[in-house]
Amino acid sequence: MRTFLRSLFIAAILILGYGLLEPALERAMYSARLMAMPPPESLAMPVEGVRRRDLRDTWHGARSEGRKHEGIDIFARRGTPVRSSTEGIVMRVGNNRLGGLVVWVMGPGGQRHYYAHLERTANVQPGLRVEAGHVLGYVGNSGNAAGTPPHLHYGVYETGGAINPYPMLKAEPKAISTSLRAAPPGARPALAAAVAPAAPARH
Repeated sequence: MRTFLRSLFIAAILILGYGLLEPALERAMYSARLMAMPPPESLAMPVEGVRRRDLRDTWHGARSEGRKHEGIDIFARRGTPVRSSTEGIVMRVGNNRLGGLVVWVMGPGGQRHYYAHLERTANVQPGLRVEAGHVLGYVGNSGNAAGTPPHLHYGVYETGGAINPYPMLKAEPKAISTSLRAAPPGARPALAAAVAPAAPARH
């Protein structure tokens, strides 16, 4: 009897431990799959209602303090939904001096996608798994964009630094992967992959 109770107790501990670790293990496996994927050749439009032909290449435009613009500015009405341009994992949600309210998403190939100057975020948090088109926040002019027309600053970063997202946004989109579905609403987020931007984002 004592042996049976001990075995039952051990089994209960193992089941409980697996239940606690399962989300983190799934997230780690998904992160590894994202890293192994090739970077996308085309990207979904990150601002709802904006047409590809209306985009303007603002890459490396002159900015204050001698900076160069490392991304693209996409103008839209305040409060327009900002959507993830790829599938991936939300890495960070927060504020910084230049970007104001921002969201970082790690996508295929380990690229980091940066959504800045938001008015507010949607119901997202670090560790959340998203599909292309998932609403991350809403267009605003927070950070150093205060006083300018509302817009999204969108940047893409690789290990070596920022790359120009304009060609990928102008390219005709290919079929969006549905092999890995987003976690259902209310699902427990696990820890995001420990991948940080190579350098602070520039605007």
